Amino acid sequence: MLANSSVLAAGRRHSVARRSDGSVLAVGRTTAGEGGVERWEDVVAVAAGNVHTASNTGRSHTVGLRSDGTVLASGWNGDGQCEVGGWRDVTAVAAGWRRTLGLLANGRVLAVGRGSEGQCEVQSWREMVALSCGDWHSVGVRSDGSAPASGNNRRGQCDVDGWRDLVAISAGCLHTVGLRADGRAVATGERATGACEVGAWEDVVALDAGSYHTVGVTASGRVLAVGDNTHGQCDVGDWRDVVAVAAGSTHTLGLRGDGTVVAAGNNADGQCEVGAWSGIQLP
Repeated sequence: MLANSSVLAAGRRHSVARRSDGSVLAVGRTTAGEGGVERWEDVVAVAAGNVHTASNTGRSHTVGLRSDGTVLASGWNGDGQCEVGGWRDVTAVAAGWRRTLGLLANGRVLAVGRGSEGQCEVQSWREMVALSCGDWHSVGVRSDGSAPASGNNRRGQCDVDGWRDLVAISAGCLHTVGLRADGRAVATGERATGACEVGAWEDVVALDAGSYHTVGVTASGRVLAVGDNTHGQCDVGDWRDVVAVAAGSTHTLGLRGDGTVVAAGNNADGQCEVGAWSGIQLP
């Protein structure tokens, strides 16, 4: 898989997964309604708003893409980030802090929610094939392997103009990581946490950026992790047969080839209670 997982998503205090039958599972803190996915059907991809900022109460939202190109959303809608009911012809979704992005079949991008830092200024993007949301910035991959970015760039998290040959990209709180076709990773942004220390990674097939950590999967099914490990979110060295990962604010999820899910990190709200999950399959 040369992309972020579209079947597994980790927010600040909740986790979401799309099962092979199109239903959706959710665990963790769901007081804002972000876990209200039990009636969703025919879903092909999920995304979870990752509220990175510590001062926030943790309210988040969940987004689901259906096979007919329509989009579902539940949870906190304080900035209109769940106003996706009219979207059509969508092929991918991304959820960030107070906003949602949608990739159209024609390669253009839709955005709703908070945009005061410029993170929703994606109307000019063309020929896009992948999207990701950070706290205050948005990034994507074009069909030619280059990357655009919009939003707050105070730590250099939007300095992706020179990146080439990308197949995937992911935005954290103050950093951005990209996966190249040769299996190497690149990173830009805040370096104090160590989340950008991916230069030595090789043979990577998938990656994801959490708030202040980054995780990746190798072709052999091993998992790599760098950055903040305050809650054990980087304790993934013994995971095996993993095919996809999702990094939340302070926890990490991994999808095994047999359709089960493993988790590491902060479980204060039950966001790591995924041991009973099964039937999670990549498209």
